[in-house]
Amino acid sequence: MTVVTPITIPLKNIQLTPGSLISIRDVTWEQFEAILQERETEGIRTRIAYSQGTLEIMAPLPAHERPHRIIGDIVKVLLDVEERDWEDFGSSTFRKKALEAGLEPDTCFYIENAEKVRACQRIDLSVSPPPDLAIEADVTSKTTLEIYEALEVPEVWIYTEKKLSVKVLIEGKYVESSTSPTFPNLPIRELIPQLVARAFNEGSRKMLRELRMQMSS
Repeated sequence: MTVVTPITIPLKNIQLTPGSLISIRDVTWEQFEAILQERETEGIRTRIAYSQGTLEIMAPLPAHERPHRIIGDIVKVLLDVEERDWEDFGSSTFRKKALEAGLEPDTCFYIENAEKVRACQRIDLSVSPPPDLAIEADVTSKTTLEIYEALEVPEVWIYTEKKLSVKVLIEGKYVESSTSPTFPNLPIRELIPQLVARAFNEGSRKMLRELRMQMSS
């Protein structure tokens, strides 16, 4: 559903069923920031993306939430085994006013730049770098990658239909990659779907424990 008039309805009055998405046009940057503030104040659980005056609000399904959480746990194990620093910023809001772009990843990590943001409670992209890796499950919005490009996130993983797509930012545009710059020595595109399937079949704890043992041997 698309609304073409400026937003005037309080966010708490917009009722979305799980898995649904609403797109609202002609939303100013100031309105976008006001909506973020209202959501934080009211404790409203939605995902929000904003690009060039268009606001998208989504109510995730449990089927959307679980895979990216499992993948995030896998990333932590892989980084720990490689003794690399990381900071998990989850679905924090990232935005650039100059480009009128903002979104909340399903999950994201600072790895190469972990030390730079370790003490940060909120990220200001005018002074801090974007996440090194963002993870999305079942992207339904065509604008999502465009926003990531504007925010200059180097690598985005998209998990959908039991497959993993690796997008790498090259000269401002995402290019499909057969390997992950974050884990260049691992077959990430094949490994992640296998491990997610194991988590569903055998349990996340068992899968993660066996993964750590395998990677440490």
